[in-house]
Amino acid sequence: MKQVLFAFTALFIFCSIANGQKNKKSTTSTDNNYESSTFSGISFRGVGPAFTSGRIADIAVNPDNPFEYYIAVASGGVWKTTNNGTTYQPIFDNQPSYSIGCITMDPSNSNVIWVGTGENNNQ
Repeated sequence: MKQVLFAFTALFIFCSIANGQKNKKSTTSTDNNYESSTFSGISFRGVGPAFTSGRIADIAVNPDNPFEYYIAVASGGVWKTTNNGTTYQPIFDNQPSYSIGCITMDPSNSNVIWVGTGENNNQ
């Protein structure tokens, strides 16, 4: 039975390859027959925001309490949650820097948070 199944599978693969190569037409950019009427209804327009925002740059999770973590936002400061992300409080609003690149928690004291300002992926 295994030999019959193997033979059938091999035959199927061979026929698929042979059929796939039959009547194959090469397509290049010169083969496209677009007319100006194809694109006459399309014009350039802005389809997105003027700047990219809301990018999360880094996350620091409290190892003693996984429901508490800090979010470093590349274009919006540092946010803290103590209820697993249901609500967030901004904790970096009174600082002179806006863009955040990284954040980490002191391994010996979870009340100390180190924040790296500036973003290494400015767009």
